[in-house]
Amino acid sequence: MKTVAITTPYITLGQLLKFSNLAQSGGAIKMMLEAEECFVDGVLETRRGRKLYPGMTLRLIDGTEIQVTHAADQSDA
Repeated sequence: MKTVAITTPYITLGQLLKFSNLAQSGGAIKMMLEAEECFVDGVLETRRGRKLYPGMTLRLIDGTEIQVTHAADQSDA
């Protein structure tokens, strides 16, 4: 499982997909969501503006999993 550390309170699903290089453009994100490929904490998600907070997990149908963490949590470890 990959982790993405954020410094803001949340990251949107679309931003996370682009930041993680899972989608190259907004159009690619839209196609992924329309094809029902994204699950947030086990629940199908079709909104690219969905806010993901530290502790949440994104899973794609290809098995890719990304855990959102807070950057401050990384420096404490």
